[in-house]
Amino acid sequence: MDKTAMARKITGAAFLSLDGVMQAPGGPTEDPTGGFAEGGWVFRLWDEQVGETLGQLFSGAYDLLLGRRTYDIFAAYWPYAEEPENRPMRDAFDAANKYVFTRGDQPLEWQNSHRVTGVDDVALLKAEPGADIIIQGSSTIYPALLEAGLIDELITMTYPVILGRGKRLFGAGTPVTKLEMTDHHVTSQGVVVAHWKPGGDLPPYPNEAPIAATSDREVARRRRIEDGTW
Repeated sequence: MDKTAMARKITGAAFLSLDGVMQAPGGPTEDPTGGFAEGGWVFRLWDEQVGETLGQLFSGAYDLLLGRRTYDIFAAYWPYAEEPENRPMRDAFDAANKYVFTRGDQPLEWQNSHRVTGVDDVALLKAEPGADIIIQGSSTIYPALLEAGLIDELITMTYPVILGRGKRLFGAGTPVTKLEMTDHHVTSQGVVVAHWKPGGDLPPYPNEAPIAATSDREVARRRRIEDGTW
């Protein structure tokens, strides 16, 4: 079946630190918002096996879904990336439709750029024929997309580093939800690459679960926890 005849898949892919920071992975001046001083942390810890994951993600035709801040960062760099090693990605990003989450009226001058104002617009895009959509960066758009059930797959590339501060993948407004791991591997540099799909609601706490046979002291402790008197 022709892929473009089906609903479009939306995949989010994010570089993360162990403490969940995803801000400015690519370069020192990429996004210093909030005084973030560790820009370029991914390339200071580059891993060729992560590069292979990205190569698979960005193979074939795709469109991009970006927050306004990420769009501005990309638009200031990729159209002008003349280095031979960057030209394939530059040309692919130029050709892709770039759907930009923004409520402002500033012009989107990069070719093939389109404004979206909320999750309803994204839902319409997802239902239309077209290439699958990849989210890059754009931490602020994840909570609303997760709440609306519009993300089909999430790929996290978690580096063995703690950054302490910065924008996080799951920020304010992220709904409580369960994810199901569909694939994972650990690179030789210790980066955990994991693929997730939505797994439904978090199951309720098993209040009626029997207390396992154990000491009287442990039974009393568990009852205090259940009664809220701990």
